[in-house]
Amino acid sequence: LVRSAGKGRPFFLNLCHYAVHVPIQAPADLVVKYEGKVRERGMENVEALVTGEEFACEHKRGKHIMRRVVQSDPAYAAMIENMDMNIGRVLAAVEEAGEAENTLVVFTSDNGGLSTAESSPTCNLPLAEGKGWMYEGGTRVPLLVKWPGVVQPASTCTVPVTSPDLYPAFLEAAGLDLLPDQHRDGESIVPLLRQDPHAIHGPLFWHYPHYSNQGGRPGSSVRCGDYKLIEFFEDGRLELYQLRDDPGETRNLAAELPDVTNDLHAQLAAWRCDVEARIPEPNPAWHNA
Repeated sequence: LVRSAGKGRPFFLNLCHYAVHVPIQAPADLVVKYEGKVRERGMENVEALVTGEEFACEHKRGKHIMRRVVQSDPAYAAMIENMDMNIGRVLAAVEEAGEAENTLVVFTSDNGGLSTAESSPTCNLPLAEGKGWMYEGGTRVPLLVKWPGVVQPASTCTVPVTSPDLYPAFLEAAGLDLLPDQHRDGESIVPLLRQDPHAIHGPLFWHYPHYSNQGGRPGSSVRCGDYKLIEFFEDGRLELYQLRDDPGETRNLAAELPDVTNDLHAQLAAWRCDVEARIPEPNPAWHNA
């Protein structure tokens, strides 16, 4: 929460709830509540987990990815409600302090839901995969903004942004100078929040140069407009998706749209060079036994 002016001292609060993270633990009464909802919907015997391929990471060799395909974990649902309740307590405190109309509130997450490992407590369908993957289920997260007098209630912005964009946005919202050397990958979203028709937000980049604990493989990606390109470092494979019509990334268009593929690949390579991104090298001691 950021307050740029008003009575008392301006404040900034960065509240990182551990929920909803493993271990999956929630108040017993809330778990019982959602166990009842599972029964009400006749989901007790629905197969929620599907066994997939073996993990690529060495320390999980021989173990298989378990994908959740049905949102039916009562404890996980209970954790979400408990987190929601506690966020409500924070907002109520701001209201009681008389600062609700003078406070910018942002709710977001650092990654998509955990759907392929560590009990796979949640499902991100129709998005592909989840935490630890380059696909939308791993990188697309909630972003809710409340800023009275600036953000129109119940409005929607369809321009994709990333969490590094929040730092320069907070500086701008507080009337402070931007610090480009500190947020070089971030671009203020204040023009988008103000619904500026001339606001332009550049391409987005991700870099994940290692094997994830959830099944994802080393790679990096770029999104520009509706198109997203992923490059996997193991074999140089390129995957191109048009997210407007295919948010689940089910159809790889790399071969069908070579011009788009080559353009985005060039942008991704240039960005990696600019930020001096590290690229993993083959491990000569590894053998695929």
